[in-house]
Formats: sequence, C-alpha cells, structure tokens
Amino acid sequence: MTPVRTIHWVNRLPTSLFVLLAALMLAGCTGVPQGVTPVQGFQAERYLGTWYEIARLDHSFERGLSDVSATYQRRADGGIDVLNKGYNPARKNWSEAKGRAYFLDSPNTGSLKVSFFGPFYGGYHVMALDPDYRWAMVAGPDHDYFWILARTPSLPDDVLNKLLQTARQAGFDLHGLIRVNHGRAEEVARP
Repeated sequence: MTPVRTIHWVNRLPTSLFVLLAALMLAGCTGVPQGVTPVQGFQAERYLGTWYEIARLDHSFERGLSDVSATYQRRADGGIDVLNKGYNPARKNWSEAKGRAYFLDSPNTGSLKVSFFGPFYGGYHVMALDPDYRWAMVAGPDHDYFWILARTPSLPDDVLNKLLQTARQAGFDLHGLIRVNHGRAEEVARP
C-alpha cells in the first residue's frame, strides 16, 4: 500500500506570500473597530498611573476577576509598561499580567498596540477621555473588547450612563457588560 501524501494549500504558497498574509492577519489585531475614533490630543504622561476597571465586556483573560486595575509607566524606549492586576475570588488570589504598549501612529492619538504574549499585539484605542483624565473609554481591535476605566474605583451614574450611550452608538453590544466590583480597592493601590 502506498502512503497517501496530503498537500496543504499553505505548503504551496511562496514563503514571501505566506509572510505577507501572516503580517496582514496580525495587523488586523491592532485595527480600530468601525464606529470608533481614537481621541486626538492624547497626552501619555497624563494617562500614566493606575486606572480602575469600572466595566468591561467578558473575555477569557479577565473572566471571574474583580478589583481589576491597570497601571501604566513610561518605558525607556518610548513605549509604555502595562501591569494589569485582578482578584480571583474563587481561588482567593491575585492575578497579574505584564505587557508593553506602543503608539500605532502619533503619540498625540490615543491608539496603541499592546502585547502580553511576545510578538503578538492587540489594539488599545482610547475612544473617549475626560479632559482631566478622570475616566477613559477603551476599545480593543473589534467590538468584542471594551472597557471603562477611572482613576477611582467608581464613577457617578450619570457619567457611566453617558459613556454607555456613546459605546452603543459606536456599535458595541453591551448586553453582557460586567460591572467590576472593587471591594479590595485599597489593595489595588499598593505596589
């Protein structure tokens, strides 16, 4: 019996075309979702520091976490170090994820690429920002990723409702929105 040899379509592609397709697929992970416009006049130095996650759409890498915060610090290479921290009440422990972010275009535009996994980046697009940098609304590379952040563990209802209205108008389905509990906020603020 002669062995059957399967030829996959990927094996037929010239290497340069395969590299181009891979690059295009990865570039799509940093794109801006339709209906979202990153803020202009963004000032990274004012954005640095700790932000509390007020609300988010559910996704696997934060599933079940409460007391979620993100801390941003300037890197020597001009990028931004990211430290995400959250509490897992089921396991009774803190989880941390360290990453790095770089501006996609101008540092005056709130549009960055963030990586927690080596060379793979995802979009981080600040789509609304308080003039005093007290709250921010952030989109990922598509309408499945959405966060509302604040400098304090809560936001006034009128501000939150306005942000949610803006998110709906930008095409986000907020039926699965998670309001993040911050019962351990004093622990988030500690280094």
